[in-house]
Amino acid sequence: MSVLVGNSGTDLVRPGSTPPARRPGETDPGPLLDVWNPADRLRSWIVTAVLTLLAGLVRLWDLGRITDEGTPVFDEKHYVPQAWQVLRNGGYEDNPGYELVAHPPIGKHLIAAGEWLFGYTPWGWRVAAAVSGAVMVLLVVRIARRLTRSTLLGALAGVLLICDGLSHVQSRVGMLDIFQAMFLLAAFACLLVDRDDARSRLLRAHEAGRIAVSTWGPRLGVRWWRFGAGLMLGLACGVKWNGIYYIMAFGLLSVFWDALSRRSAGVRKPWRGALGRDTAPALWGLVAVPLLVYFASWSGWFASETATDRHAVDISDDVGLGFLPDPLRSLLYYQLNVLDFHTSLVTPDDPHPWESKPWAWPMGMRPMLYYYESDVSGCGRTDCVEATMLLGTPAMWWLALPVAGWAVWRTATRMDWRYAAVLVGYAAGYLPWFTNLDRQMYYFYATPLAPFLVLGIVLVLGELLGPATGRPERRGTGLLAVSLYVGLVVANFVWLWPILNGEPITPQHWQAQMWLPSWQ
Repeated sequence: MSVLVGNSGTDLVRPGSTPPARRPGETDPGPLLDVWNPADRLRSWIVTAVLTLLAGLVRLWDLGRITDEGTPVFDEKHYVPQAWQVLRNGGYEDNPGYELVAHPPIGKHLIAAGEWLFGYTPWGWRVAAAVSGAVMVLLVVRIARRLTRSTLLGALAGVLLICDGLSHVQSRVGMLDIFQAMFLLAAFACLLVDRDDARSRLLRAHEAGRIAVSTWGPRLGVRWWRFGAGLMLGLACGVKWNGIYYIMAFGLLSVFWDALSRRSAGVRKPWRGALGRDTAPALWGLVAVPLLVYFASWSGWFASETATDRHAVDISDDVGLGFLPDPLRSLLYYQLNVLDFHTSLVTPDDPHPWESKPWAWPMGMRPMLYYYESDVSGCGRTDCVEATMLLGTPAMWWLALPVAGWAVWRTATRMDWRYAAVLVGYAAGYLPWFTNLDRQMYYFYATPLAPFLVLGIVLVLGELLGPATGRPERRGTGLLAVSLYVGLVVANFVWLWPILNGEPITPQHWQAQMWLPSWQ
């Protein structure tokens, strides 16, 4: 396995190459750009495939057993029938009397795909979420491998995400958050590949002597991976609106990476080069493309005649914006109603019993009970408990604040771009929730945070493991520490398995699972 643990990725040259001679007037190229060329591609894909298959088996196991007397549980009751409407109508919802269409259609389209395959059954409305959860494991393996240059650490990231209780439960319910988390993680993966691809293009330009042609550096051409990131961000916004925060965060991150890459390549004015050469294409790829994808996600609504608020301009005098076509005005009216629903969803005097605020999410201090049934059989008694609780695996989530603190330290003192990237991904999904603390909030809003928490932990594990070329005793000690920690996470997940999946357990076992008063 290729293991270059601890390398920040900013101070390498092409293997076997020597720095080219400087042309007249060219600045010192300093540390050149790395082109990563791992020797274990086949092995890494075998590892990825095995872990993805394992994730699929774990997510799909006994998927359809827990129901509310055959009906959806918790917030499945909103999205599952809406997805059935989408399937029945050919792409849109049409129940204005219900008028609780609080999110865009992409997530409900995915649920509808499962319902088309398996019918209006628990398997039908959950299978798309389970597949998305397995895809996230595939993505996190490849992302961690690219961040650390280590197939071993990529594999450990996959194991950790498989064993995350929050990701596991959200992959087994017909709700929207797992779909958004998958698209956001895919966008992050595309940006990482785009970063490496851009550095490769700059290195080729340097070797060809084209870096000093302009003080801004060369143009880099079409950035297809950045276009892919924009596509994924548009799909994420088509699931839930808060994907817009990732558009802003990932857009700034991309331009920042471009400037640092140009500086590493020896461009004399790297920041101006990034602003002049890269910002406009970034705005196209990471702003315009998501916007187009978002509007395309409403194509079924535009094509219909009976979708919710489709002809709002004909029945309301409050639409305004007469210079726009009527369909766009109606959609805007619809979206403003949805915005009003979200901004007014406050419960300061009568909070939901399982409501939680964002300061409780990093360590999972207030989980959620999706399903509970007592006095059932199945555990050798007749007073068994069946419960499904949304709970992040404590062996990981209780380390969230120390890992974040270490990431900030490494970013500030070592300028380690890997920790900075993970922090950006985590912060984009976390900090915006502090802007309206009166709003009703739940722990499942933290679903997109889970893969970035895993990536942060894996970066720390990489430092514990040490470089492959280090002293054998140091490497051995690091491997022991990493193995013990990963084993602890797996054991913690196995212990929580009954309350993550609604397995029948004794009342005493149920109480033993409740580690903290806030869990009850």
